[in-house]
Amino acid sequence: MKEFVVIHDYLVSEAVVGDWDGQEELVAENLNEIYHTLYDYAEEDIEPEVLSELLALVWENWIGQDALAEIESSDISDWCQNLLANRDQYLTE
Repeated sequence: MKEFVVIHDYLVSEAVVGDWDGQEELVAENLNEIYHTLYDYAEEDIEPEVLSELLALVWENWIGQDALAEIESSDISDWCQNLLANRDQYLTE
């Protein structure tokens, strides 16, 4: 059911990430990688509302983090797997 969530609704450009001292493009790319990885890792039958809420957490959790400019793909993978495995801790009732 994840096909009902349009990943392109979440992707960002460097224009919306704010000032990152010239690293706006990298930050936008890293955020988009997080969005894509989370979407790809989500099970096919995930409820669309749950996936949408998890995708919304990406911006909330990452946009203010200095590590966003330096994060590696392996760390993104780990974070996404952790979020999906522990989603009940992060989702609102």
